[in-house]
Amino acid sequence: MSLSVDGNKPNEEATDRQRDTSDPSRLESCLDQPMGSSSVHEDVNYLPSPLPAEHYDADTTEPISCGLQTLEELLSWKRSEANPFNVAAVPLAPREPPLASCLHRTLVSHDMMGGYLDDRFAQGTNAEAPYAFYHWQYIDIFNYFTHKMVTIPPAVWTNAAHKHGVVVLGTFITEWTDGAAVCEAFLKEEESYRAVADKLVQISYCYGFDGWLINIENPLSKVAVKNTPLFLRYLTDQMHERVSGSLVLWYDSVIENGQLTWQNELNESNRMFFDACDGFFTNYNWTEQNLEWMQDYSGVQGRQADVYIGVDVFARGKVVGGMLETNKALEVIRKHNFSAAIFAPGWVYETHSDKTQFRKNQDNFWALLSDYLYIHRPASPLPFVSSFCQGFGKAIYWRGQREANRSWFNLTAQEIQPLYYHTELEGQGSLEGQGSLEGQGWLSSRGCPEDAWNGGCSLLLDGLIPATHTSPVCARIFSLHVPLASKTLVTLIYKPSTGIKVSLELKTTDASLCTHNVQDVKLVSPVALDDRLQMLSLFTQLCGNLSPDGWTVGCSQLELRGCDLREVCLNIQRNGQPQDTAFSCRVGEIMLLDVASLQVPPELVQGMCIYDVVWLRAAGTSPESTSLRLHLNATLRWDYPTHLVRHFRVYWRRLRGPDPRIPPGELVLVGRAYSNIFRVTELVVPEAPSLLELVVEPVIRKGFPVPQSHWGRRSLSYTEDSTQ
Repeated sequence: MSLSVDGNKPNEEATDRQRDTSDPSRLESCLDQPMGSSSVHEDVNYLPSPLPAEHYDADTTEPISCGLQTLEELLSWKRSEANPFNVAAVPLAPREPPLASCLHRTLVSHDMMGGYLDDRFAQGTNAEAPYAFYHWQYIDIFNYFTHKMVTIPPAVWTNAAHKHGVVVLGTFITEWTDGAAVCEAFLKEEESYRAVADKLVQISYCYGFDGWLINIENPLSKVAVKNTPLFLRYLTDQMHERVSGSLVLWYDSVIENGQLTWQNELNESNRMFFDACDGFFTNYNWTEQNLEWMQDYSGVQGRQADVYIGVDVFARGKVVGGMLETNKALEVIRKHNFSAAIFAPGWVYETHSDKTQFRKNQDNFWALLSDYLYIHRPASPLPFVSSFCQGFGKAIYWRGQREANRSWFNLTAQEIQPLYYHTELEGQGSLEGQGSLEGQGWLSSRGCPEDAWNGGCSLLLDGLIPATHTSPVCARIFSLHVPLASKTLVTLIYKPSTGIKVSLELKTTDASLCTHNVQDVKLVSPVALDDRLQMLSLFTQLCGNLSPDGWTVGCSQLELRGCDLREVCLNIQRNGQPQDTAFSCRVGEIMLLDVASLQVPPELVQGMCIYDVVWLRAAGTSPESTSLRLHLNATLRWDYPTHLVRHFRVYWRRLRGPDPRIPPGELVLVGRAYSNIFRVTELVVPEAPSLLELVVEPVIRKGFPVPQSHWGRRSLSYTEDSTQ
């Protein structure tokens, strides 16, 4: 392993808002369970589910996300009735450069087929060909858009975006005649518009996202339009006060006289709305002349980055670019130094019938735009770990083994994403007597679901090293801004093809700012370590096992002073004589840890409880099962510091059943949880009377196995309800 040197304050309030994620009414029943006892008792009955239909699937009781349809729903919204499963588990991560200092921002507005599709399932779902987004390094703001009056982003999107330092906005929209009536009702006076703003702030704060796109697509009366900037200013101020880093944006729609007249630019007719909030999202039918005029417009001066020029990827109406020419629109926008708002990039999914080619189509689309997008870098402190999971796949892997053989989708499982690209390699030759060039090399970086170390896919680097290319091929994997420790343990897990050698290269800040040396760790004897580093022995087995199921595991220790990691690259070089060499290297995981913190966290899973139990009679899960079986559906909740974990593994086992001759069973994996709450659904359990145990194992980011004594356990006894 080699090291070469090239010449945001954490969101405390956002972190705080993650702590109180409990539904008070349900938590009260949870706390009623005696902590001195490890067992909870339930009577089996088959009453209709008491769970609210808007938050739980009617057939399976799976938790789902949804928006609000009416003004009455919004004004009657209560924190005590919020969906605990739609609360984001990930606070907004720091990034470099911070959003506020970016002069050319990129917003994505995700509008797809009415919204709340596969992504509505808060714990993920089985999906053969889902839509997902994973080019987060290119964008700054993500807006979830539907035509519901209040669109609350599904937590899976907020979690994935926040890991990458991307701000997430919900949508407040009014449309048509019904929308006009809503506006007349809530914009009639200060008390009414403040009531709506207060609810929007409470919803954002509760669910852990970062603000709102306000879209009034209907005419307004004289009174309503006069109060609209006051509503915007109050909402913006309250959002800033409650949610650090929040944004409120206005969509180009009505103008100062209340008419619905899209301007396709910021001008005197709509400036009053821009002045009252954080930004302006233009309509899509602009021309370059609109942008030229705005550059000199006094209302824009000093806030050009806050003007987001709308680009409809579907190219509806008379627009610049769109579809596979969206890059043309971005070229014009950047030429005039404005931010961009890319609307409905799911076009690459919706309009291509062969969903098996989705990854390829998505990568090609964003590659077209990449010259006009600006990469921001994750800037969270160590540990840094990524197995490149995109939040969906053909199977679920853990440490190179298949944990579940099924297609799945859960964006919360997405890990920090690498750079995806296809590039040509220098070095070519010519055939004698011919002018044509031969031996052109190339390098590609893409997600591949055919094999993985953890999650749903690995990073596949493949290409062709031309015979004339003698230096190592440098494949950029991450662009980061991560402070390194004085001693950093680096783990690389990969599968190379034959005929190449691979080494990891880390690029840091300028040499004048840090000093360094590199030391291979390989097998480290615990007795040779500093007393503080005894826990490094936990890595001995992993770092010494050079071929677990074909994976190569390499560990190195870096000794540095005052360095920030800027790039992670993989150097690939051919073995043997110069010749055109096709290669591939599958990267399973990269991890960087502070050696001084190599210890298992002392925390225990505590306060585990079981509630919202629903019993169902249904067919078993296996195809050959025809008889009706008893199904358990229940919510588990526990306490554990979520910033320490990648996920939790939830298990169950039979302790005692109606037949005493059958011994207790082994632990069986139910699923993965990404926060301190999990809904067990459609779990086939033994007939009553029985006793079973539910178990929660933390899987920590540092990679150490957590001792079973630290796991959470709760047993559930159940008998048939004698009153039925």
